[in-house]
Amino acid sequence: MSFEYIQKIPAVDAILEELPLSDDLKAIKAKRDREITSVFKRESDKFILIIGPCSADNEDAVCDYVSRLAGLQERTKERLVLIPRIYTNKPRTTGKGYKGMGHQPVPTEEPNIVRGLKAIRRMHIRSLKESGLTAADEMLYPGNYPYLADLLSYVAIGARSVENQEHRLTVSGLDIPIGMKNPISGDLNVMLNSVEAAQTPHIFCYHDWEVKTSGNPLTHCVMRGAMNQYGRSFPNYHYEDLIVLSNLYLKRDLSNPTIIVDANHSNSNKVYQEQSRIAMEVIHSMRSSELIRNIVKGLMIESYLVEGRQDISGNVYGQSITDSCIGWDDTVKLVLKIADYI
Repeated sequence: MSFEYIQKIPAVDAILEELPLSDDLKAIKAKRDREITSVFKRESDKFILIIGPCSADNEDAVCDYVSRLAGLQERTKERLVLIPRIYTNKPRTTGKGYKGMGHQPVPTEEPNIVRGLKAIRRMHIRSLKESGLTAADEMLYPGNYPYLADLLSYVAIGARSVENQEHRLTVSGLDIPIGMKNPISGDLNVMLNSVEAAQTPHIFCYHDWEVKTSGNPLTHCVMRGAMNQYGRSFPNYHYEDLIVLSNLYLKRDLSNPTIIVDANHSNSNKVYQEQSRIAMEVIHSMRSSELIRNIVKGLMIESYLVEGRQDISGNVYGQSITDSCIGWDDTVKLVLKIADYI
């Protein structure tokens, strides 16, 4: 094997002991989990927005953003539940480029995963402490989940990971909502198979243990658009798409059938300014169909302090170094508009 062993990753308990979560923050986490879970269980009629930067690349800017989001949450608390995106691992189509803070705590420096694991936990704790909002993250590496398990209230499984057995089995043992995105191909049955697998109990190997899970009834679908063999994007947020998936969903014996619509990625063809229009079209579809209204429970939106994106060497505070995002002023307008219309 051509592996070079660089450094041993600390055990989960060692990092949690070094960066503990206070009892006060644990209580906030438990309350937020109940509030978010109640939407998926149909105990609440609030609407979920999973919103924030494409990737969390700078602790100060991310915590600044989430603290501002907390003020917006207070203004919309009767209608919306805002879950900040603090995505610390970035999937790369070719394997090249910035892989997120979990790999590179300083984007312009070489990877250091031990420092990265500590950096992402430190950032999540600080964000929660300063804002009172628990966050979402993407599970790119299932083995890393325990380093953040006591902090996250939502997890996304990306289009490249949704068919992976390890992701599906790991998710079956979690107790928070997990969004399974449609694969790059757009195959809806692949996504539904993933949801079914994650809602099913399993026995498998995890962190050097044979483990048994009970299945996660909060696992659900995320529509993020698709791409054909020629690299052309095809959206799947339209009324007709939501009707088709809703009917396919209801033919299966799945718990808490829920759709979240991702307003960016292939749905917008990465034209980030389209996210506001897409969000409002989804809400119009909800108003037009009781079936859609009963199953679509939220949106994903990529947003940061400054609109657009910059190169990894850029120094614009609060601007994405990966996919382009809408800026803060447009974020406020969109969130308030959704709260008015939902």
